[in-house]
Amino acid sequence: MATTWKDITKKKLTQSDWSLLVANLLPVVGVWFFNWSPQEVFLVYCLETIIIGGFTLIKMLITGLIVKKDEWQTTGGSSTKQPFWFFMLFFLLHYGFFVAVQMGMFFAVSGIGDQYGITLSNFFSKWPSMLTNDAYIMLGVFILSYGFRLTSDFILSGEYKTSSLGYLMFQPYGRIFVQQVTVILGSMLLSFGAGKIFILVFALIKIFFEVFIDFDLLIKKAAKGELKSSDEGQGS
Repeated sequence: MATTWKDITKKKLTQSDWSLLVANLLPVVGVWFFNWSPQEVFLVYCLETIIIGGFTLIKMLITGLIVKKDEWQTTGGSSTKQPFWFFMLFFLLHYGFFVAVQMGMFFAVSGIGDQYGITLSNFFSKWPSMLTNDAYIMLGVFILSYGFRLTSDFILSGEYKTSSLGYLMFQPYGRIFVQQVTVILGSMLLSFGAGKIFILVFALIKIFFEVFIDFDLLIKKAAKGELKSSDEGQGS
């Protein structure tokens, strides 16, 4: 059976969904009503990508300490058993490259890189000087939100005992793809001075895909080979 929008749209939001909803609305309120800088908001959204990667590594470590080894699919279609640290190392390198590309495009298109002298080599030493207290509040809220999701949806639910390392490794990519596209588009509008308008549209798009779309279900179906296009579903 083909997977439809109805299948992947959440019927009911959890407490962790609500926490992420609040975290994404806070920057909108700050920009529109408290004169927060749209540039800082977009930088925080870029840093959120790193935060998600960090929490993914924590989840892989927690599960890895239990399962020790898991199935690794090779390019030839076969599978081998690999230790949990192998999955973590692969994710760190692959996801790190993914983040580096996003950061490079964002700084180049928005002009922030030239403004602050930011390069990939000095990013981690430079970005703290670019943020005000408002931006640190946003970062703190995002960290608390993802920490709450980790505790309630992963640890207390017992999911850490049943999740595969492969599933955890690819779990953040759906959300990050949406974020990457919208951040790059947003950075273009920043250069034209339309950051305040776009931050609202950006946040609404981000909320829709991150809060109301069940990316975890999509990833689980893909891992099991259950995703089919509508044509395939009709032809079977």
